[in-house]
Amino acid sequence: MEFLSTLWLGMPLWIWFAFLSTVIAILAFDLGILHKDARTIEISDSLKMSGLYIGLGLAWAAAVYWIYVHYSGTGAVDPQIAAAASPEERGWIAVKLYMTGYLVEKTLAMDNVFIISLIFTYFAVPREYQHRVLFWGILGVIVLRAIMIGLGAALVMEFSWVMYLFAVILLATGIKMLIMVDHQPDIANNPVLRFLKSHMRVTETLHGQAFTVRQIDQNTGKTVLFATPLLLCLILVEIADLVFAIDSVPAIFAITPDPFIVYTSNIFAILGLRALYFALAAMVHRFHYLKYALALVLIFIGAKIFLGDFMFDGKVPASISLAVTGGLLAAGIVFSLFKTRNKNSSN
Repeated sequence: MEFLSTLWLGMPLWIWFAFLSTVIAILAFDLGILHKDARTIEISDSLKMSGLYIGLGLAWAAAVYWIYVHYSGTGAVDPQIAAAASPEERGWIAVKLYMTGYLVEKTLAMDNVFIISLIFTYFAVPREYQHRVLFWGILGVIVLRAIMIGLGAALVMEFSWVMYLFAVILLATGIKMLIMVDHQPDIANNPVLRFLKSHMRVTETLHGQAFTVRQIDQNTGKTVLFATPLLLCLILVEIADLVFAIDSVPAIFAITPDPFIVYTSNIFAILGLRALYFALAAMVHRFHYLKYALALVLIFIGAKIFLGDFMFDGKVPASISLAVTGGLLAAGIVFSLFKTRNKNSSN
């Protein structure tokens, strides 16, 4: 079993397996026990599950501290971690980087809720079927993010200039978000949806929780496989995450190039998305100004790549990144709740 001690992307394989096993256990508990039957997720249940997932994400910070104290030394991928004077300092730096990444990814995931809500509304998906779409969507995200983060890590380690490319992407995205904060995507005219409808057999209505069904083709008289609107909904949810990943992956790499922190913060932020969705979808209007804060966070993260070269001897300290990121997001949440305090969900 010596291969389990083999380093892969800066960490022993057994640590990667332990993390993936934890994620699989969480998903199995969620779908296999808590939501094995189709049912409407009430807001109170959503908030309880969201609290549980946020608790798990925060608890993982303790695991990050232990891992980086014992299993990440001078060969660490992140220069701040590698330069730490002691194992304990190394652990705390890793925790600060993880928490910064978790906050950014969690907020980006919350912003994604708005798009998912529009997709569900367009397809008229009942609330009792939405959890199934979100669950399979999350599984797709876990695989997709693993691929993108793996490619990103390889690029960052091979070409240092890629970080500046990420910085430009984040600056452009943040500025665009500020300008188009009130823009609503047109789901009906989405080119991916038009392509799918023109190249796939799709039923007119939903068939329960089924993604595909067998029906008689009116043109041939044969029984063939049809996609249901629920499958199209799932594909659009996955496409939406791919678009958001173009922002979130550069954002987390701009915080730290360490693949383990990048991937674990991503996954823990996304795991609770479907639980949080049912609460946020009902009161997304209450967090309107959070988008402005998120745009400023992306601009800050992009700018700090350049600021680090001129002001901080190569890297903005993890404590400053965490303080600025947390401060901006907290201000966005408080200001949103204050400005919308007299509004209800019907507004």
